[in-house]
Amino acid sequence: MYRFFIEAGQICDRVLHISGEDVNHIRNVLRMRPGEEIEAVDEDRSVSICRISRILPDEILADVLETREADTELQNEITLYMGLPKGDKMELIIQKAVELGVSRIVPVSMKRSIVKLDAKKAKARVVRWQAIAQAAAKQSKRSIIPEVGEIESFSGALEEAETLDALLVPYENAMDIRFTKNAIREIRPGQSVGVLIGPEGGFDRREVEACEKAGAKILTLGKRILRTETAAISMLSILMYELEG
Repeated sequence: MYRFFIEAGQICDRVLHISGEDVNHIRNVLRMRPGEEIEAVDEDRSVSICRISRILPDEILADVLETREADTELQNEITLYMGLPKGDKMELIIQKAVELGVSRIVPVSMKRSIVKLDAKKAKARVVRWQAIAQAAAKQSKRSIIPEVGEIESFSGALEEAETLDALLVPYENAMDIRFTKNAIREIRPGQSVGVLIGPEGGFDRREVEACEKAGAKILTLGKRILRTETAAISMLSILMYELEG
């Protein structure tokens, strides 16, 4: 069943009113017809099962059949601070990060980041990345659309991450997988967690030192060197496994 995100007020007297881009998507892309059912998730994370009743030129009406609370979110809010990768790797990372349960994604410009974007290009990229996050949230049945923040400097991202309950930093020169396992298992339900991933060139040593000074836990993900996208997906997969439920 296809899922859509709605705002307060779109459901009135048990009828869902759909307008905007979703009309074209339902009518022309999905080619749905009256009688078919969809899911609508509101800002309070309530899921309404709706049956399409009318498809108009600029609006779609659907009858609300039942409403229930969503249960697809982790108990912890996870923020991914992602060192800017080159090419379209960020799109893959955002898609998989949303599927794995992150609450927010912050692109970070770091010392060894290969990509350098001016203000105009950066703004356009963030708009594109947010659209990818929304599509991934629909596909994976999330009850929220994770926010993709503006591109942040390393110092700015670290300052923000210091306000979280835990900051995990996978680093290729870290050792002792037991420390990694213990650090993750120490996270308690409801705690906020940050994950900071370096770009293709890895962390500059001074960035790692700054993380340590800020109280971050420097972790290993094993004896092999992982690509930046693999490190992000691996770290989030481990967190999802440990924190689910």
